[in-house]
Amino acid sequence: MTSFARKRFAIRFIAASAVSTLALGFFPLISGCTEAKPQFKGVDITGADYAKDFSLTDHNGKLRSLADFKGKVVVVFFGYTQCPDVCPTSMAELASVKKLLSKDGEKLQGIFITVDPDRDEAPILKAYMENFDPGFVALRPTPEQLAAVAKDFKIYYKKVDGKTPTSYTMDHSAGSYVFDPQGRIRLYERYGSGAPALADDVRILLAS
Repeated sequence: MTSFARKRFAIRFIAASAVSTLALGFFPLISGCTEAKPQFKGVDITGADYAKDFSLTDHNGKLRSLADFKGKVVVVFFGYTQCPDVCPTSMAELASVKKLLSKDGEKLQGIFITVDPDRDEAPILKAYMENFDPGFVALRPTPEQLAAVAKDFKIYYKKVDGKTPTSYTMDHSAGSYVFDPQGRIRLYERYGSGAPALADDVRILLAS
């Protein structure tokens, strides 16, 4: 190899080494910009264009919306007080989640929206909430409001006739929606997922 060729090879080697060094030095910066996605137990629906909000009267006669609970993780469940299994199980599970969170339990807000406003009058809803946690809030929409909020939350409900006019039951969706402390929809929790799983998800949202 001539002196000129050796010099040209050396220049190319130095240039290539410099590019490699810059690339290796820059790669950690690029990698560090990518945050790990939270590992939720529930279904992540962050950014969904439904289940945005509500404006309904609670069991104390006060108009409520998500803005009233800013700073808390809000879990919304649709049901009715005469439900024999799914509803009491879900509300008891939510009360267990609050206990599992210990001191952070006060940052969890349970909301129960009745799909049976004809029978679930305010005093009944209030007593029902107190069976699980006095801090939980029950909302009683009018039939027209119920149709609108169920559509927005993609909730199914249907009256099933009983032997008498007042002994009917209600078929309805069984999952819960979870909002972060900023009031943004984040998760859909399937019925029966268990209190520990939901508590883990709430902890993630409180820490984010």
